Amino acid sequence: MTGRFRCFARIQTHRNNRRITPDAAAPLAGSLGPPDLQSAYNINPTRLATATPPTVAIVDAFGYTSLAADLAVYRTQYGLPPCTVGNGCLTIVNQDGQPTPLPAQGTTANDLGWTVETALDVDMVSAACPLCKILVVQSANAGGNNLELGVATAARLGATVISNSWGGSEAPGVSATAFAQEEAYFNHPNIAVFASSGDHGYNNTVDSPANVQANGTGPNYPATSQYVIAVGATRLVKAPGTARGWSETAWAATAGKPENGAGGSACSLYTAKPAYQTASPCTKKATADIAAVGDPGTGVAVYNSTSVGGGWLSVGGTSASSPFVAAIFAMTGNGAQTSAQFVANNVAKLWDVTSGNNGTCGTQTLLCNAATGWDGPTGFGTPNVGAFMPAGTGGTGTGTGGGTGPGNGNGSNNGAGSSGGSGDNGTDITGGCSAGGTGAGLLLGVALLGLRRRRRDA
Repeated sequence: MTGRFRCFARIQTHRNNRRITPDAAAPLAGSLGPPDLQSAYNINPTRLATATPPTVAIVDAFGYTSLAADLAVYRTQYGLPPCTVGNGCLTIVNQDGQPTPLPAQGTTANDLGWTVETALDVDMVSAACPLCKILVVQSANAGGNNLELGVATAARLGATVISNSWGGSEAPGVSATAFAQEEAYFNHPNIAVFASSGDHGYNNTVDSPANVQANGTGPNYPATSQYVIAVGATRLVKAPGTARGWSETAWAATAGKPENGAGGSACSLYTAKPAYQTASPCTKKATADIAAVGDPGTGVAVYNSTSVGGGWLSVGGTSASSPFVAAIFAMTGNGAQTSAQFVANNVAKLWDVTSGNNGTCGTQTLLCNAATGWDGPTGFGTPNVGAFMPAGTGGTGTGTGGGTGPGNGNGSNNGAGSSGGSGDNGTDITGGCSAGGTGAGLLLGVALLGLRRRRRDA
């Protein structure tokens, strides 16, 4: 494969100067931390459905020299148990599965953005499942098939689940043989593989006109793979007085600012329509299958010391939702559920997201509008984790971050709480990683299946 994949991390920035505002002392006001997320999704952070801790694999590009130290800052801030290389919780390897040499950290601002992506991934796993082990596979770069080789490495090293917060637009005209070769990278029996549905709305059309023209449109792969569970994104806010204590809508574009993005959805050009997507108007597989928090306007707290300014960031995108959902599958003992048929079979254990949209899709309204049952932006809904846990290992009951969602467990969080913001705080959104250039945006430049070369400004 030639070209580069893009990652789907988005950083909240101030409109007046378009700079990230870090705060080394504490998470940014309004960003969602583990207590909020555990409350919102009915997670008991002290429980696992398995006798031994499952392993959540993260596949990203480039090195990240302060990964272990930054993760320690995040987990200490929120009172989560240590997850270090020394105690066996954290493993960092290259795309061949070796601890050395690890790939070099990016030197340009664009490639350095992959450290934000990796920080977001490991922080979201930590928030969802503090007791899970974390395996980080660092590919040499975002080009060629390095990331895909990293997926195979994660499976070989014993991952319970694998999360991929990156992708690229399917290109037309790919032969069945070539597509099958791509699919092989994601076919791992008994290991659930997840991928972000994308950050540019329906069919990658939610962006500035110049960027849409320059980069084209189309569904994001590997989210469209038959072997992958595609994860969309929602806007998560507190809802005092409701049974759950939180509410979700599809991550929608900011009025007048399409470059801020929206959760992805689309119809694949190649993957056969699965039996569980009876409501979809697509003739092929549609994305997404499931969803979780991702709107960067109400972003999650992330600690990354290498980014512009360094320190605490508020980050979002489907890069947040994919590792979060992957960790939920792992902690609830469902890591072997490789098909979203499992999601469809358990809709009673999901919160159905029924409002919001991620663009315009003509008469095929389910592809871009949240609705009862399956829809493109949010799939079948978002997980009520306590409902997926075996008896005696359930959710948070009254929650840990201000929510009042249902549950049957007694978990708590001893760390500092966070504000659980409900607004965008007058912010713009900028990309965490990109292929090159200047300006606002996110995409990493993509050539999917070796046929389409894409470039995008940072």
